[in-house]
Amino acid sequence: MTHKESTWSLMKKNRQSYGLMAPYFILFFMFTILPVMIAIVLSFTNFNMLQAPRFVGWANYTRLLLENEIFIIALQNTLIFAVVTGPLSFILCFIFAWIINDMPPKVRAFMTLVFYAPSISGNVFFMWQVFFSGDRMGLVNGFLINLGILDDPINFFRDARFIMPILIIVQLWMSLGVGFLAFIAGLQTVDKALYEAGAVDGIRNRWQELWYITLPSMKPQLLFAAVMQITTSFAIADVVTTLAGMPTVNYAGDTIVTHLQDIGWIRFEMGYASAVATILFLLMVGTNKGVQRMLRKVGT
Repeated sequence: MTHKESTWSLMKKNRQSYGLMAPYFILFFMFTILPVMIAIVLSFTNFNMLQAPRFVGWANYTRLLLENEIFIIALQNTLIFAVVTGPLSFILCFIFAWIINDMPPKVRAFMTLVFYAPSISGNVFFMWQVFFSGDRMGLVNGFLINLGILDDPINFFRDARFIMPILIIVQLWMSLGVGFLAFIAGLQTVDKALYEAGAVDGIRNRWQELWYITLPSMKPQLLFAAVMQITTSFAIADVVTTLAGMPTVNYAGDTIVTHLQDIGWIRFEMGYASAVATILFLLMVGTNKGVQRMLRKVGT
């Protein structure tokens, strides 16, 4: 029996299971795979939603990478967000989860709610406008003026020097949610007998337990959290437009997604916007593949 025949016979044997999964597969194909494929095709066309798409080859990518200075700035900003907020939020999520996991159950449940609440509270990041308001009523300006450090308030979201650092702080605060919850769940599933066996095999401290037992036992949760943090860090947009506007001052906080929204939603250059989306998709896929390789080395 060939490999193809064995696969087909296995599918026939488990046809009930595939039938139960079929609705999800259909929806996933229609609303995830198909839109990605359409966007890739449209990226090679000139399409403005009023006229039929016209094939232009690599013209959109040439224009994007060689002629569009704003996109290069947005790409640099996005990479900064990804490099800083992605790994840092991943590490912070795990550290907080590791600490909280050893607390009593009631305290652990309360602390889990505290850390997870920002990610389920909608546009809760509006509160940061109060902290960094550009007048004397802003908490940061008021505090610095009372200390005598400032004479006049700083308009933080209209000063290119402060936009990126503030957005990174807000994004880090917002990102301590789904990944943290996954780590808490993963830590709860680690078999305690493994620690006893590790002690017999020569593991002597908590760091060795973490590297050789805890992390290898949590690889699914590590991968899930990594994917979520990467996706969030590359797709940041709402925080930027809400706090700093679109476009930001000197494009200091613009990202690939905000640039994509400008091209697609305001100018309706759908072919050009699809090229931006395709590059963002390739960045996410490439980064996820790199992270998966790194996580495979955990515990080795």
